[in-house]
Amino acid sequence: MSDVLLARFLERTTAEGPGLRTAIWVQGCSIRCPGCFNPHLFTTRGGVPTRPADLIARILAAGTEGVTLLGGEPFDQAEGLAEVAAGVRAAGRSVMTFTGYEYDDLRARADEHVTALLTATDLLVAGPFRQDLLDHARPWVGSTNQRFLRLTDRLPMAPTPDRLEVTVSAAGDIAVNGWADAETLDALLAGLPAKRARRSPVQ
Repeated sequence: MSDVLLARFLERTTAEGPGLRTAIWVQGCSIRCPGCFNPHLFTTRGGVPTRPADLIARILAAGTEGVTLLGGEPFDQAEGLAEVAAGVRAAGRSVMTFTGYEYDDLRARADEHVTALLTATDLLVAGPFRQDLLDHARPWVGSTNQRFLRLTDRLPMAPTPDRLEVTVSAAGDIAVNGWADAETLDALLAGLPAKRARRSPVQ
């Protein structure tokens, strides 16, 4: 089974989907949407190869309602993430997956791993980020073309406001996740040393 190229593991968050969730950002994206907030995740360099079984164990140990898969592009690593998603679902937790691909394009692929990841996903957010179609109304998404697709009834699409979360490590490193426009993020991070602050918003 293929390792997952892990960029960030966030044990507990209320900003990356409904309820209390664990969030995983993967390293590497072949879509590379212009204006993406995570261009540092485009390249496959810098990620940590991680066994799916280890990720499943960490997610379940977090005691959250489920996992949200972000990127980077999760479907570029469908083999490893399909195993992660299936393991989380088997434990009675939910799976939310973000992708820059269109749902119909994913379904049309003759790829067993893509199909397996779709099968193990409860709530899919699909479509590329479009900086000319910014979405200021719906939570978790960046542009109005992106679609919410409930693939099962396990995870209801409960309306919640967008949130930003700021995490400060014991070493003083600051990480931001959630969704906000670029101006809000720039104001929030203004004056912080670049090496101590990083952004990890949703796609």
